[in-house]
Amino acid sequence: MTMRLLTVALLWLACSAATHAEGPASGSWNFKVLLDDKPIGQQSFTLTKGEGDKRELRSVASFNVKFFGVTVYRYRHQNSEQWAGDCLVGLQSTTDNDGTPLAVKARKEGNQLVVEPAEGGSIALDGCVMSFAYWHPQLLKQTRLLNAQSGVYEKVRVELLGQTKVEAQGKTVDATCYTIFGPGQPIVLSYSAQGDWLRLESAVSDGKRKLTYVRE
Repeated sequence: MTMRLLTVALLWLACSAATHAEGPASGSWNFKVLLDDKPIGQQSFTLTKGEGDKRELRSVASFNVKFFGVTVYRYRHQNSEQWAGDCLVGLQSTTDNDGTPLAVKARKEGNQLVVEPAEGGSIALDGCVMSFAYWHPQLLKQTRLLNAQSGVYEKVRVELLGQTKVEAQGKTVDATCYTIFGPGQPIVLSYSAQGDWLRLESAVSDGKRKLTYVRE
């Protein structure tokens, strides 16, 4: 079983008191993670404001998939991202994907972001690069995003899916959904009317199973 790194976002809507032109200045998001509606772990995200327009996002994920009480899949991930305005200027991630270690680094050098992917080597990306930082409103306008688990700069397409009701923070609420299409399975993200990210759904295991993040 393989799982794609999933992180968290805010929708591109009118700014509230907690946001500014480049998205939220700080915040925290905690999610219960389900596989086929059964709990398998948690993922948390903490955004800290620095000087000026600088911010740091830290993410921690821990999943254990069991079959008749025996762990058949284990996932651990830690990620730290440094941002200046809309642009990623640094990244350090480590992942244990069921015994397979992965590590990615990125740093700003002049007008380029130099990335050291998990498979080795390095690539230099021009201009303003964004990761799969779903907390950032400009994410929904991107055509490429940096995968923090693999270090691959992936082509993506974002589409409005529509209105629905979802379970989040212990209640059922109205939500607007967007779909992100990329190399893997599509990811459906749900947001409140205030632009707060509430839920994530995506197929895993070649589309045979469903992964869900529910905001706690």
